[in-house]
Amino acid sequence: MILDQLVQASQQRVQKVPVRERVKRIQQARKMTTPVLSFEAMLAQPGLQLIGEVKRASPSKGLIAAEFDYLQIAQDYVAAGIDAISVLTEPRYFKGQLSYLQAIVQTVSVPTLRKDFIVAASQIASARIAGASAVLLIVAILTPVQLQAFITLAHELNLSALVEVHTTAEIKQAVAAGARIIGINNRNLKDFSVNFATSCQLRQAVPAECYVVAESGIQTATQAQQLAAAGFDAMLVGETLMRAPDKGQAVMQLRAGVRG
Repeated sequence: MILDQLVQASQQRVQKVPVRERVKRIQQARKMTTPVLSFEAMLAQPGLQLIGEVKRASPSKGLIAAEFDYLQIAQDYVAAGIDAISVLTEPRYFKGQLSYLQAIVQTVSVPTLRKDFIVAASQIASARIAGASAVLLIVAILTPVQLQAFITLAHELNLSALVEVHTTAEIKQAVAAGARIIGINNRNLKDFSVNFATSCQLRQAVPAECYVVAESGIQTATQAQQLAAAGFDAMLVGETLMRAPDKGQAVMQLRAGVRG
């Protein structure tokens, strides 16, 4: 199963870092006072916000961007009026690096999300040190105790937590753990198939007090309009934007008829 492989690879990465270094990162992150751009303030803006992803590859599609000028991609997104940027930092299957996120944070003026398979507190601390505004936490790969602890730590470090779900049961788990932002992923992480209808089917199960983000499989302005009508606060778009030769035009096409 792809998800198991991704989690195993993430655990191996963490375990390669000495415990003393992991503890040091958490301590350093706790002491940081440098403000970060607010991910939740972005979501609070009227309309459907657009989060553009910087992603070189994926397990299901292989190499997406042979030429990967991640800083230029981020700058193109911002020039097109994007609201936030998601950066893949998983190195083995997505060909990402934490250094990409750090460099993008220093280049752009919009909130950033560290998108990875987070299984340890030190990864959250590393995101804060790199200057991220938010981290992705996936309910399917964490125990209830881990999920609650990681959400609490993220908030303590002035990070937002985008808590990713795939079922109604996972929405309940996320809310019980203290999630303020729910990300509904249209991609089945067991086989990486995509069903766009998942977002709208699960939307009503998210409490009104939570922000809600649609993830994966968003390709057209019609789909964006459907998400806006369903009451989503944002959509996270990766491959559609990454494969577009003109990212500014792709952003405009997705936003046709949708404010935000």
